[in-house]
Amino acid sequence: MQVYDLNSVKVYNLSCGKSLPDWLNERKRRMLLKKDADLRRRIQLIQDFEMPTVSTSISLSKDEKYILATGLYKPRIRCFDVNQMSLKFERCLDSEVLKFQLLDNDYSKIVFLQIDRYVEFHSKHGKYYRTRIPFFGRDFSILNTTSDLYFVGASSEVCRLNLQVGRFLSPLSTKADELNCCAFNEHHELFSCGTTQGIVECWDPRARNCVCRLDCAAQLIAHDSGIKELPSITALSYNGPTIMGVGTSTGQIQIYEMRVNKPIVTKDHNFNLPVKCIKFHRNDKNDNLVLSIDKRILKMWNQDTGKPFTSIEPESSLNDLCVVPNSGLMFMANEAPKILTYYLPDLGQPPAWCSMLTSITEELEESSQTQVYDDYKFLTRTEIDELGLSHLIGSNMLRAEMHGYYVRAEIYQKARSLVEPLKYSEYKKNRVEDVNKVESRIKEEKPLPKVNRMIAQKLESSSNTKANKLKKNLLLEGRFSKMFEDNNFEVDVSSEHYQRLVPVLPKVDPQSNNQRQPDEVRLNL
Repeated sequence: MQVYDLNSVKVYNLSCGKSLPDWLNERKRRMLLKKDADLRRRIQLIQDFEMPTVSTSISLSKDEKYILATGLYKPRIRCFDVNQMSLKFERCLDSEVLKFQLLDNDYSKIVFLQIDRYVEFHSKHGKYYRTRIPFFGRDFSILNTTSDLYFVGASSEVCRLNLQVGRFLSPLSTKADELNCCAFNEHHELFSCGTTQGIVECWDPRARNCVCRLDCAAQLIAHDSGIKELPSITALSYNGPTIMGVGTSTGQIQIYEMRVNKPIVTKDHNFNLPVKCIKFHRNDKNDNLVLSIDKRILKMWNQDTGKPFTSIEPESSLNDLCVVPNSGLMFMANEAPKILTYYLPDLGQPPAWCSMLTSITEELEESSQTQVYDDYKFLTRTEIDELGLSHLIGSNMLRAEMHGYYVRAEIYQKARSLVEPLKYSEYKKNRVEDVNKVESRIKEEKPLPKVNRMIAQKLESSSNTKANKLKKNLLLEGRFSKMFEDNNFEVDVSSEHYQRLVPVLPKVDPQSNNQRQPDEVRLNL
C-alpha cells in the first residue's frame, strides 16, 4: 500500500506492491512471503484482481455485489464477488469489448459492444445471442422503460434495437457526420449524443424528434482562443435532471445547467488528451464533485466552482473508471495487468464488505508516512525556462501541479550543473583553498636522534606501510635502539664500502636514486 497526500487529501493506493506468479506452488509462495517484507505488507482487497495484459472497462452491478471487468489477451470478461473477495467466473470472447452494460441487478444479463460491429448478449449461464449492427459502434445506452438499446458510432444515424420484440427499429437521423458517445437521463429519459463536430444533440425518444442542439465547440473556442483544432465530444454524463457534463477531445470538461445554453464551469486537464469518462460523486461533506479521466490522469474538482479537490496520476494509461456509490473506493481499468484500486477517506467511508480499510488507514495515519514528492523538486514556469527544461512540458519528466511543475531531484541537479557551471568551479576553488590551509598548519616536529639522523628522518617522512612497520621495529624495540644511540653504528657515507653499495641502492629503494650525488656516480665509474 502507498499513501499519497495530494492537496491535503489522503489517497491510499491498494493495488501497488509485488505480485507472485501463478505457476508457483504453495511451498514456494510461503518461502517468498517469509523472505520478502514487502509481500507480507501488501493488501489484496480482491484476490487475482487483474487481467493477463490490459483491462479495458470496468463496472459495478446495481446490487453492488459484483465487479465486472473486460480485458485482453485473449478478450475476456471476469466477474468478482465482493462478499467472497475473489474471482467468481471468467469467460473468453471472440473479439475485444468497447463497452458493456448490465441489464439486471446482478450479472445475469450483460450486453457487449465489440469492435467488429457485433453486439453480444450473455445470460447467467453464458453466451446467449449475437447480432450485428450496420456500422462500427463506439458507444451505446439503454432506455429502461421500453428496453431499447441506442447505438452510436461511425455513422450519422442512431441505431435502435428493441429487446422485447427482438428486432431493430427505425434509426434516428442526426445532422452530424459521426457520433462518439451517448447517454440517457434517468429522470426524464432525454437522449443526448455527442458528435465529432463538437455539438451535443438532444432527442425525445417518445416523439423521435431533435429537441435542441448545443454547440459546445463554439463555447470552448470563445472561452479559450488557444485551441487549435475543432474539439469533438468524447464523453457525456448526467447528474440529476438538469446537470450535464460534456468532455471533449482537447481535454476540457463543461458543466451545463440544461436550462441555459452556456456552461456554468469549464475545466481543463491541461494535457490536450481526450476525456474518456465523467462521473459525479457526493462526498461526506455534501460537496458535488466531478471525477474526470483522460489517458494520463484522474482529476477531482468541485462541480459548482471548478476548485480542484485532488488528482491521481498513475504510471500506466487509464481506460475506464468505476466509483462505488456513497463511498471513497474506486477502481480504474488501465494499460497494465493489475486493475487499479484507490481509497480516499475524504470521499466517504469504505463499503461494508471491506470495512477493515477504516482500521488500516487509522493505523497508517498514526505512523509517519513518506510523501510522494520527497524525491521531487517544485519549479515554477520561470525556473523551468531558466534551466532549459521547457521542452519537457507535457512529458512524463514534468508533473503539472498548480502554478508549476514537479521534476525529479536528480534531473534538477544535472540541469543546474549544466546551466550554472561557474558554481562548480567556485566550489572546486574553495575546496582547494581549504586543503592548502590544512597543509599549511604548523606540524609538530619530533626530535631526531644524533646518530644516523639521515636514516631516522627518512623513516619519519616515509608514507609506505612497510616503512612504517620498519620504523616501529627500529625506533621502539630495544634491540635496535643502539643503532641511533651508539656512535659505533654510525653509517659512514664517505667510506669505500658504502660507495660500492651505491649502484645497488636504487633497486632496493627508488628514492635513493634521487638523493645520489654526481660525485658518487663518478666514483663508481
